[in-house]
Amino acid sequence: MMRTRPLKVALLGCGVVGSEVARIMTTHADDLTARIGAPVELAGVAVRRPSKVREGIDPDLITTDATALVKRGDIDVIVEVIGGIEPARTLITTAFEHGASVVSANKALIAQDGAALHEAAVEHGRDLYYEAAVAGAIPLIRPLRESMAGDKVNRVLGIVNGTTNFILDAMDTTGAGYQEALDEATALGYAEADPTADVEGFDAAAKAAILAGIAFHTRVRLDDVYREGMTEVTAADFASAKRMGCTIKLLAICERAADGESVTARVHPAMIPLSHPLASVREAYNAVFVEAEAAGQLMFYGPGAGGSPTASAVLGDLVAVCRNKLAETTGPGDSAYTQLPVGSMGEVVTRYHISLDVADKPGVLAQVATVFAEHGVSIDTVRQTGKDGEASLVVVTHRAPDAALTGTVDALRRLDTVRGVASIMRVEGE
Repeated sequence: MMRTRPLKVALLGCGVVGSEVARIMTTHADDLTARIGAPVELAGVAVRRPSKVREGIDPDLITTDATALVKRGDIDVIVEVIGGIEPARTLITTAFEHGASVVSANKALIAQDGAALHEAAVEHGRDLYYEAAVAGAIPLIRPLRESMAGDKVNRVLGIVNGTTNFILDAMDTTGAGYQEALDEATALGYAEADPTADVEGFDAAAKAAILAGIAFHTRVRLDDVYREGMTEVTAADFASAKRMGCTIKLLAICERAADGESVTARVHPAMIPLSHPLASVREAYNAVFVEAEAAGQLMFYGPGAGGSPTASAVLGDLVAVCRNKLAETTGPGDSAYTQLPVGSMGEVVTRYHISLDVADKPGVLAQVATVFAEHGVSIDTVRQTGKDGEASLVVVTHRAPDAALTGTVDALRRLDTVRGVASIMRVEGE
């Protein structure tokens, strides 16, 4: 039987995503009612600038007092799309205390304080859903948390930031330099005026922490994620990648150690073979490759940001939370039963592509090879070119612990015959 009394929803934030959530709630009201089993009603919208015209939203719903809104007591679900740590964290916990479940798109907050927020949700018998916090419209968190609950995930490898993928794709396809590609991304609206969170990997690192925690059923915080940005990637790196049959992507990589006793999470640029499915992900799209014992290899692909795609994920969570509310139950919460330790980057086994500027004289290659041998790193391929006393030496290694590889690079820098390390990049996806 259809319930006639509406479920009341309050929005915290009404920017690009929040306004799309409000619009879809209005234009798809009948469909949402049929899918949920009760109508949903937008009961309040907290904003910072109340004077701004918000088309399709009753001005009487607008307030600047977010705290009062979450304390009302008659609100069934709070949708938090303001971002940041505070006041979002306090508003969410206050909402739980006053009877509301929460749908959030706040990757930074979930990555930093997800465990505490889940504990607060359980304490008050509420839901905390955040599909929109990772990869926009791509259904990813719910499949990992629910559809694959009976499987064992060993690795999650993905492109989870559209801005960086657009920039790297432009560098790859047009030969543009980093700054030129960034300027294009900014002009087209893919990059913020301050792109630091994207290009330095902070955004992707937050998403990696969330994905690792869900995939491996353990606590992974933002501080546990190794992070490198992509601002040092050059056109020369892409030229080297092409010679290897590779391209370059900024990857979020979460994996279980070979012995199963620990996990790691990292974000950095990497060369991947053109044969890998992630190599063909173009422009501002996201894609995540999941490797599990029973399911094998799965790939999730789609738009990873933007108002409408992110709002789609928010509305999916809203429907699920509202259904739980009607059933007087809650959905799956935090699962950290494995309590696996998070290993350091030095423990990760990976490959390196190293480009060295060296003196063009006999014995240089032998000196370089000796350094690799002394650090227990096996060389896969070497390419040397040079003239007029200067040369370029490109070395690709076999897989080795990252600590051994970084130690090798440090030792190479101390050789008199090595003029400089032009670039260092990990090789993944093989």
